[in-house]
Amino acid sequence: MSDPSDPADAVRRLAEPGPPRPVSALAGLARHPGRALALLWSWLTGRRLRARQGFAALVGIDHRLALPPATLAAFPEAPEAFADPEIVLLTAPGHTLVAGASEAIRAAFADPGLHALYGDALAQSRPGGPVIPLLRPAFDPDFLAAVDYVGPVVALRRAALDPAGIDPRGSAADALFRIAERFGAAAIGHLPRVLTLRQPDRTGPEEGRGHAAAVRGHLDRIGRSDARIEPAGEGRLRIVHPLPDPRPAASLIVPTRDRLDLLRPCVESLLATDWPDLDLVVIDNDSREPETRAYLDGLTAAGRARVLPWPGAFNFAAMNNEAARIARGRILVFVNNDVVATDPGWLAAMARHALRPEIGAVGAKLIDGAGRIQHGGIVLGTGGGLVTHAHRHFPGDAPGYLARLTVPHRVSAVTAACLMVEARTFASVGGFDAESFAVDFNDVDLCLRLNAAGHHTLMVPEAALRHYEGLSRRRTPEAAARHAREIGALETRWGPLLAQDPHYHPGFDPDLSTHARLRPGALAGAPGPARRPPY
Repeated sequence: MSDPSDPADAVRRLAEPGPPRPVSALAGLARHPGRALALLWSWLTGRRLRARQGFAALVGIDHRLALPPATLAAFPEAPEAFADPEIVLLTAPGHTLVAGASEAIRAAFADPGLHALYGDALAQSRPGGPVIPLLRPAFDPDFLAAVDYVGPVVALRRAALDPAGIDPRGSAADALFRIAERFGAAAIGHLPRVLTLRQPDRTGPEEGRGHAAAVRGHLDRIGRSDARIEPAGEGRLRIVHPLPDPRPAASLIVPTRDRLDLLRPCVESLLATDWPDLDLVVIDNDSREPETRAYLDGLTAAGRARVLPWPGAFNFAAMNNEAARIARGRILVFVNNDVVATDPGWLAAMARHALRPEIGAVGAKLIDGAGRIQHGGIVLGTGGGLVTHAHRHFPGDAPGYLARLTVPHRVSAVTAACLMVEARTFASVGGFDAESFAVDFNDVDLCLRLNAAGHHTLMVPEAALRHYEGLSRRRTPEAAARHAREIGALETRWGPLLAQDPHYHPGFDPDLSTHARLRPGALAGAPGPARRPPY
């Protein structure tokens, strides 16, 4: 039996589906009979993508990825042990290659820039039990530091061992960290196909141990010896990056037009944040209601906030750019007026990462009014080929697939409903693009430009806030036309990335809430080279 603290076993458990919730699903349909009938009509008239997404929004969703034991019949064990003079395979008891894996590994290493490779796995918690697919993202050192999501099976180019200082008797995570440090993250590839099986009756007692030591060594080698490592349960680690002393000023930027019912709880929650130097800037886009005007005047008179008048058409990107220009904080935090901070430590949790030199935008976990996940990062190429929020409509306390709703990890983009970035980093890429993305996709475009400039986007679930999404938006024909133009601009500028998000496995169904379903043939793998971080 594996060690209860084994990170690899923890990842397997966190990939298992939660129990079905038929009662809550039926209750959701019963509470909204009109919407239920509209979903049925959409399904009957052929608009099935809309119906599936609408059903998820109405009743909630969770991943259902447990496969029958018979699945293993399609993945027989490799008839021979892996042997190649140019490639070293790190493995552990209980993990076996499937037939065809050796050939796939050798083919991937035909790329001379590839120095390490890992793939996907099928795991069982007990003999004869359900089969859990472990479908991994492209290499992410932040995710690997928190969770050993790769597991013990990694192939290494033999010629890279000495230059990277790799001991082949060490852990796979240690080897990957050293490859990334010596050759860059792009030297590590992920092959999106099942390469290994994990069988519980063959697991050795040492599997998964030493992960904290591998992370400690990595942090020390990259100059982060001041970062603490704390156990976070279920085989996870929490990396606590230090904050400057004194802490720098943080400018909280909130656009609004009336809606005092949303603005007041938002502002009051932000001002209760545990941070010594807050600079609250409220952008007033033509508020007309006397109560709103009086509230804004009171904030100004009491010195609790500055109000930036922004008359005229709503241009989210332009107004936030102007607020960033007058902000005095080293840290900028863009916050929607329909967001409420429920934990005063949210800003510190995000700032520990936003102040790291290699990080650009940092996002928070957002919970909607129904208590479900509204935002867990942004996934490209989903929801009809554009973008979708990760784990949307999952239960608010769900750990997420492979624990991604519990630990920091890199994503392609995060929502500007709560987005933190250093002011100088924001200015270095020109801020939001107010010409091409006045209202929609400006956050996605900003994050992708930051990524391309070497500033990675990070999702930090430890910071969790409430987001009553859409309550302050108005739908008009003009807005629909503008939205269509912004879709075109996103596709023109970022089309290749929209084809497949590197942080999201291509085996998932792209048309439902992310991480919820597998697409047909997902486990068969796809031809082509290994996936590598594009930035």
